[in-house]
Amino acid sequence: MHVKSSLFLMASIMTIFGIIMAPENSAAETNQNSISVTPINEEISLKKIVATMSIPENNELSWGAVIGEASEYVERYPVIIQFYKGEDPVHFAQVDVKGDGSYEYKFRVRNLDLNTGEFVNIFQGDYIVKIFKVIPNTNNIV
Repeated sequence: MHVKSSLFLMASIMTIFGIIMAPENSAAETNQNSISVTPINEEISLKKIVATMSIPENNELSWGAVIGEASEYVERYPVIIQFYKGEDPVHFAQVDVKGDGSYEYKFRVRNLDLNTGEFVNIFQGDYIVKIFKVIPNTNNIV
């Protein structure tokens, strides 16, 4: 039975790779993002994106992902991703930026409790997701 559970878990991992989620009843709100850019010095700025993420009670996906499109970036500076439930910090992550300026962070949304065989939701409800990325400074007057 343990092998069967492991195979099921592996199949779930391989087939369910995304949220900012696929089902129609759960999503990260991309049309309501708040984006701000704060100069750090003459060469670089900090880009902050704030989005909402909603995960329903009846979610059946095991994995979620925060994905950023190819864009400008500054080498050697990772992307910082922070999840908040209301004002409370829930989860922080740091990921490297790929050569094209994109990034991807995958995280567990629910786990299988091997002792009980029941699924346990790690994330459920509404979250604020803050994403920080260092970009070249576009303001020459800093």
